[in-house]
Amino acid sequence: NNLKQKQEIFSLIRLQEKVKLKVINKNLAILFIVLSFAVILSFIFDNLIVQNISKLRNGFLDKIFLGITSVSSEIIIFFFLTSLFLWQEHKRKWILPLWLTLFFSVALSFILKVGIQRLRPFQLNLVSIPEMLMSKSYEIWNFSFPSFQAMLVFCAIPIISKEFRKIKWIWIIFAFLVAFSRVYFGVHFLSDVIIGGVLGYLIGILVIKLVPKGISFGVRKKRFGERIFRKNKRVYIRIKEK
Repeated sequence: NNLKQKQEIFSLIRLQEKVKLKVINKNLAILFIVLSFAVILSFIFDNLIVQNISKLRNGFLDKIFLGITSVSSEIIIFFFLTSLFLWQEHKRKWILPLWLTLFFSVALSFILKVGIQRLRPFQLNLVSIPEMLMSKSYEIWNFSFPSFQAMLVFCAIPIISKEFRKIKWIWIIFAFLVAFSRVYFGVHFLSDVIIGGVLGYLIGILVIKLVPKGISFGVRKKRFGERIFRKNKRVYIRIKEK
């Protein structure tokens, strides 16, 4: 009877896992379709969107989004996120994955920018931007596609969602505000920030999927070594007693 009950429990667990997997796959498929339409529409209406969003500018919003732009610099985000994980000792193992996520985002963004070399909206005379946002790098290598800031803030969402659930939604809102600010000031098209955000998020997911396996492997390897050491120690003690 106990064996039958265990088998029934295991079969129910497997069935639940299959149902969950189907739901996840369905949601991912819907999300993929929505994102695909969003990207296609943004590419088609990029010019019109950036011009209309720029009409929302006023002194109050300019100050808010300039503040967000300043806070979203790569150096501030790097040190803030590192400090966040250093704050709690049991979360420090995620500092290296976090750095890897940021590094891969920077590397991929640089490769795509240099490879595609898409001009920014203000360079195409579609909109104007504040002088303080002008940079010489825009003319050399720092092109429009994809948005580096969007990649940077979105790549951290998976790790923060996993380890700091209390501030997860604060960071997500911050990430969307950063992305919107790039279009608001005319330094990026909507398609730049959508694709930048998606790529950054996928990098974060990929690192989370790969790194824990390495951590768990290291833990198992350590425990395996400890078991062998203890076993050999017991054998040695018995031999010595004889």
